[in-house]
Amino acid sequence: MTASHPLGDTMDLDFLKPLLERPGPWASVFVETSRETEDATQIQKLRDRAVARQLVDEGADPATVRAVAERLRDEPVSGAPPGRALFAEAGEVVLDLPLATAPPGVEATWSNLPHIAPLLRLRGDEPVCHVALIDRTGADLELRGPLGVQDMGHTEGKTWQGRGHRGLPADRYEWHYNNKVENAWEETADIIAAELARRCPPNGSLLVLAGDARERKAVRDRLPQHLRNNTVEVEHGSRAPGASAESLDREIEEARARHARERIRSALDDFRRARGRPGEHRAGSVDAAPGPAAEGVPAVLEAVREHRVATLLLGLDAADAGRSVWVGPGAYDIALGRTEARNWGFRRPKEARADDALLRACVAADSEVLVVPEEVKGPAGGLGAVLRWST
Repeated sequence: MTASHPLGDTMDLDFLKPLLERPGPWASVFVETSRETEDATQIQKLRDRAVARQLVDEGADPATVRAVAERLRDEPVSGAPPGRALFAEAGEVVLDLPLATAPPGVEATWSNLPHIAPLLRLRGDEPVCHVALIDRTGADLELRGPLGVQDMGHTEGKTWQGRGHRGLPADRYEWHYNNKVENAWEETADIIAAELARRCPPNGSLLVLAGDARERKAVRDRLPQHLRNNTVEVEHGSRAPGASAESLDREIEEARARHARERIRSALDDFRRARGRPGEHRAGSVDAAPGPAAEGVPAVLEAVREHRVATLLLGLDAADAGRSVWVGPGAYDIALGRTEARNWGFRRPKEARADDALLRACVAADSEVLVVPEEVKGPAGGLGAVLRWST
């Protein structure tokens, strides 16, 4: 059973960047890893044989088939996630990813580009968000995604302790002491805000600030505007040892769901407004100047080549997703056909799926990718983009 996407999903694709560094071809494997039945070991052996057989049938080289088989054989006996995705090339597993949802069956492909499109279904519905638990001394940082909570370390700020303060007359030294403490906190807020700006990608991902109310506001006021626009404050949460996390977890999940709804609604509104203007940029529009949106494979490919895609809009069952395109070694080398690829100067163009080629380009460009839910009307053919600028 595949994951549903009732809210739309913002995919952060940074974890796929190691795949940009290899020329291919690629083995892409999606398998279930559940061990809930008594015959799980036998099922695993049958699964691993099916993976190897599929890769051999598709022409994978023996070294890569062997690398995938060895990695699957070494799978942990317990504690495994519902599924795994492996991407291997030239006899080496380059990326081994846990999946939040089990694939419906064994899928193993051998292709010129890594087949990364299934990750849109299987990595999970919930958008990734950064969390900062703040007090006057610093912040604890977390990254929350569909696979759980990842500790991202701590940011410690400035402290000031007045020597002998308690023995000094309050009327003479109280203002000086309080001013020093306040200055130390102002510096701490600056440090936390700078660290969050460094860590959080500029792609519309969510930042949640928790902890003391005054300190939360001070940090938020210091964030860059693009990050502040995607920041929410929650009432619960504390850095104190033993603090309950239940209320905080609930508030964060509500914030993530709300952010996902608002993000897909905003992106589709931008797309529809741009698409509907004179001069729209879409497939078949040959007599009009491009606008700030693209629709259909030809228009989106052109925008990708020009590095203009801000947000890729992709329907999970998009008719255009599996369409063949031609690619070169560069992430932005995409063309509709072999002749066009050669005219663009691509070295040794190869055939690939449109969705995999476009996602590769989005990884390289740090573009946002939004999955359009099935029940929401999106671009024609299931493929469109909001552009960074018009030509």
